[in-house]
Amino acid sequence: QVQLQESGGGSVQVGGSLRLSCAASGYNVSSNCMAWFRQAPGKERELVSVLYRVGGPAYIQSVKGRFTISRDNAKNTLALQMNSLSLEDTAMYYCAGSISACLSLGPGDFTYWGQGTQVTSPH
Repeated sequence: QVQLQESGGGSVQVGGSLRLSCAASGYNVSSNCMAWFRQAPGKERELVSVLYRVGGPAYIQSVKGRFTISRDNAKNTLALQMNSLSLEDTAMYYCAGSISACLSLGPGDFTYWGQGTQVTSPH
């Protein structure tokens, strides 16, 4: 059984930083494409960043230069380092795992999801 468990969310002042982590079980982080999504109240879930198995990361324009996605193969975890947080970053953040090498990047293209962790800024 696959489980993805996010942690690290919280409330932070504008300009602050948070580091989200996603612990995977029954799913190999190193051999799959994974992503972080977010969903603000009243808005659709949107892709924030994707980490391909081969080829490196990609980010939406609004977080480029502020967010960094990474994986720790030894711990089987995915992380999202978020710096210079703004009000627009306030959302529930979800870790997602693909089984299709991220050939498409809509929410429906990801098979496995965590329960989400809330990020709120400004505090």
